[in-house]
Amino acid sequence: MLTLLGLALLAAVPIWVVAVVIKLVAAVLPGRRPNQGLHLLRWCAGMAAAAAVGLYLIGAGAVQYSEHDSRSGADSWPPHSCRDGVPAETMRRLVDYRASYLPPEFDCVLDDGSAYASSPGYAWMNALMAGFAVVAAVLAVAARRTAATDGDLRVPARGARGA
Repeated sequence: MLTLLGLALLAAVPIWVVAVVIKLVAAVLPGRRPNQGLHLLRWCAGMAAAAAVGLYLIGAGAVQYSEHDSRSGADSWPPHSCRDGVPAETMRRLVDYRASYLPPEFDCVLDDGSAYASSPGYAWMNALMAGFAVVAAVLAVAARRTAATDGDLRVPARGARGA
């Protein structure tokens, strides 16, 4: 299930990039609203959080696919992700794999207990995911502080009724 969700999100990445570029170009053009800065901070925090969640789901989908591939069907051992681009000597020493969903990674275990990453993609994906999460948190805090100084917290007063 995570594999399909990861693939769908992978297909949505170009749409996300186009939305971010359009929003940032619109932010620098003249004729903006007076409170555009606060809106832009909130929007950027949301988009950074969406990127972090999307990267996590893509990575978790890749782990789930590798784990499924190594357990089912003919030619499933050693896992394809552990044997791609690996010397034959290393492949003969494979005894197991380790799949982790937090953070997403798929490691190949050798007979001496050491392990190697099946793909360098997990390292950069996890670094980007952490980076987007930190940026989202910093932007959210900045938006909250900006709203507090501008008096635009949009929190209903005590006893106020909604529409």
